[in-house]
Amino acid sequence: MTDDRPDRSPLPPWLFALLGTCLVLYTDDYVIAGILPELAADLGVSEPTAGQLITVFSLTIAAAAPIAAVALARTPRRRLFSCGLAVFIVANAAATLVPDYPTMLALRVIAALAAASVTPSVFAFAAEHAPPERTGRFIAVVSLGVTGSVALGVPVGTWIGGQLGWRATFGAMAVAGALALIAVLLTLPRAEPDREVPVLREQVRTLRRAPITLGLGANCVLMTGSMMMLTYLAPFLADTTTASVGQRAITFSLSGIAGIAGIWLGGLAVDRWGADRTLATGIGGIVASMLGLWLLWLARPAPFAAVVAVGTVWGGLAFFNSPAIQARLFTLAGPVAPQALALNTSGTYLGVASGGAVGGALLATTGAGALPLVSAALCAVALAMLGAAASLTPTSDTL
Repeated sequence: MTDDRPDRSPLPPWLFALLGTCLVLYTDDYVIAGILPELAADLGVSEPTAGQLITVFSLTIAAAAPIAAVALARTPRRRLFSCGLAVFIVANAAATLVPDYPTMLALRVIAALAAASVTPSVFAFAAEHAPPERTGRFIAVVSLGVTGSVALGVPVGTWIGGQLGWRATFGAMAVAGALALIAVLLTLPRAEPDREVPVLREQVRTLRRAPITLGLGANCVLMTGSMMMLTYLAPFLADTTTASVGQRAITFSLSGIAGIAGIWLGGLAVDRWGADRTLATGIGGIVASMLGLWLLWLARPAPFAAVVAVGTVWGGLAFFNSPAIQARLFTLAGPVAPQALALNTSGTYLGVASGGAVGGALLATTGAGALPLVSAALCAVALAMLGAAASLTPTSDTL
């Protein structure tokens, strides 16, 4: 438990540079969804084939992030962020000139490798340089880039593509990456202490500790449950309510706004309650909201206002847990925190992918009503795993 007195000192400029970096990198993953038809037509492939650009980007990050974290562990963070963003800029700038789909696919892999080398270390840097009583808030600020990419980055990128063509979207991503690079160079400290990194055997030994492995597994299961419902929210709404397409759009918008608020409140909760209590509150709330959506499905056609109210609460709670999961891993992993956070990034992307697969199978076989029930069950499993991890965590390591 930390000091309850609020710390009103201003947040450092470099923290906002890292927020911008996170916003740009996550937008680059999602923005293709908004320009998919035009990109597919221009490159002469089907939309499902073009959609694999998103899949390849996500799987590359999932596979490469842990490897990059180990290989680049001793690289000064300022140099790592600068070089990673430079590669990202070149890959997106080149995408404005691609003649065919295979070249675009190769460029997406390169951009994903750059993102994989930078993203976990951004969160680790924020936690390492935060005052102990503000760790949650520092992580929350950087995490705003994740929800900000959905609420702001993707819509802006899609609008640019609609007005100027899909290639302009990638040009805009290159410009945004350049702005993030400038911000990093202007704000991150030039002098950094030498990074003491344990030998690989010690890194693996630390990362194999039960509290860490259970936490990593819980995050993957939690993301599977949360993203399964988010991915298929539109068909669930169509089956549960008489909402129009415009009303469904409002639901997504409110969920995104709630997610932004949820991340910030989650960071405050970590600093005030600690990670374990924050996770119990957040995940327990998700389970309750999923059961609420299932009851509304049973009462279909349910009032749209009731469904959107429960969905908005769930949207906020879905992101409320992110700072706590990362703060918990950072505390437990110690000198190998960047590697633990890289594994967490992999688990997140794998959870997103498995959520889409499991949700799609449920929708095709049992219908939309199974989505909130299975999501609640998966989140309950994640909560149990985190409870087991907490019981195995030494008191001195508890956040």
